[in-house]
Amino acid sequence: MTDHARAVLFHEIGGPEVLKIEEVRLDPPAPDEVRVRVEAIGLNRAEALFRAGTYYYPPTLPGSRLGFEAAGTVEAVGRDVQEFTSGDAVSVISGEEMSRHGVYGDRITISVRSLLPRPPGVDAVTGAAVWTTQLTAYGALMEVGRMNPGDAVVITAASSAVGLAAIQLANHLGAVPIAVTRTAAKAERLRRAGAAHVLAADEGDVPGRVRALTGAGGARLVFDSIGGPGLSELATAVRADGLLIVYGWLDPRPAPLPMNWPLTIHGFNLDLITSDPERMARAKPFIEAGLRAGTLTPAIDRIFELEEISEAHRHLESNSQLGKVVVTVRH
Repeated sequence: MTDHARAVLFHEIGGPEVLKIEEVRLDPPAPDEVRVRVEAIGLNRAEALFRAGTYYYPPTLPGSRLGFEAAGTVEAVGRDVQEFTSGDAVSVISGEEMSRHGVYGDRITISVRSLLPRPPGVDAVTGAAVWTTQLTAYGALMEVGRMNPGDAVVITAASSAVGLAAIQLANHLGAVPIAVTRTAAKAERLRRAGAAHVLAADEGDVPGRVRALTGAGGARLVFDSIGGPGLSELATAVRADGLLIVYGWLDPRPAPLPMNWPLTIHGFNLDLITSDPERMARAKPFIEAGLRAGTLTPAIDRIFELEEISEAHRHLESNSQLGKVVVTVRH
């Protein structure tokens, strides 16, 4: 028996205009799969790169799907699935190849490994926006960086959803978040979001200002999503016993190897957390506790509807947002 769903597809790489909503075949769940009625989709910059053909792996065309983060309700489960049942509220964090398993749509069939229970009181918008951002910040700063109270933490692209999650996490633990943003336009909003200090990159000498603020030769942790040629200069903001964590590459140009040794650099990938049951067993209750306390909550910049998916991607790429862009699905 088969069914159908609406899904966002693209048949060529390009701008947001290549995204189309089409009817697709939806097979019954395989033994280890779950069918989910999607209620909200969390957008991530990686998806814009994937659509444009500049992600670290290419889309399979024509008919590529898109997306890896959503929330909804279980409609059906495969015969081997024990963890979920019809009617369960869930979040989706898919680590599968997007062309085939993308979550942009109104109903999806996905591996049970990609699902997390959605706690009572967590709505679909929150459930679609919280996990990728908070897991990235938690995994990099806690599991890798071993962040402690009092640590100075430099956060680049601080107005991004992950940047804001890192600010929240630093405050939650008693560290000192130093937000770096391109211009001073978002400085006041970042202070309201919890940044202890805000540095505008276009005003120059970010490392020098970090050293002046910390008085300790730099920050113990620098959390960077930009990379590119500026990485070498940014590295000088790290104190001698500190750590530079790079989790993104918004600047696609080559990055020269920083030479201010001794320096430890870690290239962080979310799979380090999501593919490790022990790390996930620590991360999940930590983030859920922050949700209950109200200290780790996703900052939602704007909500679109599925029919506005191209406009949502334009907004995602505008760099005007502060936090997460979410798409809701009407049924």
